[in-house]
Amino acid sequence: MRIDLHAHSTASDGTSTPAELVGEAAAAGLDVLAVTDHDTTRGWAEAFAARPAGLSIVPGAELSLRWHGGARPIGLHMLAYLFDPAEPELAGALARVRTARETRAERMVDLLSADGIDITWDEVLEYAGGGTVGRPHLAQALMRRGLVDTVTEAFAPEWLGARYRIPKDDIDVFEGLRLILGAGGVPMFAHPRASVRGPIVPDSLIVELAAAGLFGLEADHTDHSPQEQAEMHAMAGRLGLVTTGSSDYHGTNKTVRLGARTTAPEALERIVAAGRGSGVVG
Repeated sequence: MRIDLHAHSTASDGTSTPAELVGEAAAAGLDVLAVTDHDTTRGWAEAFAARPAGLSIVPGAELSLRWHGGARPIGLHMLAYLFDPAEPELAGALARVRTARETRAERMVDLLSADGIDITWDEVLEYAGGGTVGRPHLAQALMRRGLVDTVTEAFAPEWLGARYRIPKDDIDVFEGLRLILGAGGVPMFAHPRASVRGPIVPDSLIVELAAAGLFGLEADHTDHSPQEQAEMHAMAGRLGLVTTGSSDYHGTNKTVRLGARTTAPEALERIVAAGRGSGVVG
């Protein structure tokens, strides 16, 4: 059984619609796919309706969180599986994050415009297609003008990585964990050791999160080196956490393909047994 528990659609910053995403998953030989767009469940219904025979879908989302316990705040992502999308506290928090993302992206457009880079907010919204607005949609505008060739290049410091970047207004990590659990969801720390992305949180935070209800770690991720994967598996073993493997697929916004990393069936069984807010479809 091939299981990929982290993938994005046009409901956030992927390039495949939810219907296309599940079709691509089946074509890639996957048996199970989790639909985990950033801070939204908007893609669930379309993905469920388009589900190919033989593919099961795990409903989820990737929450934008922040840890404030160090010298400076560090952003992190937490995957939430099988939660109730109508639970008021979590739904309200995600709505606020999406609104803050739009405000942030619009301010970044203003910064670019102030430097003579002719990108419009309407254009960025068009790229987002009604989904959660993010930096990849600004990157598409830069690519269209020939200023960069790839999304990765657009995220470099001279562009959206630093010069034109505005910090996100994220949820506190412990509050996010509480909200996921309160909605009957299963919380997994996404790519916790991905040092290639920037600062990572200390192991002591993972210990605290485990004590507060964290269910597992996304240990096998394309942004983890073999050593980082081994470290996460070892830590999960010490703390009694489940480990998963996932592609973190974003369509053409990234080079990684569906099924690049996969999750063991027994890990999925434990996640499904723990989920109380929604169920696997298929």
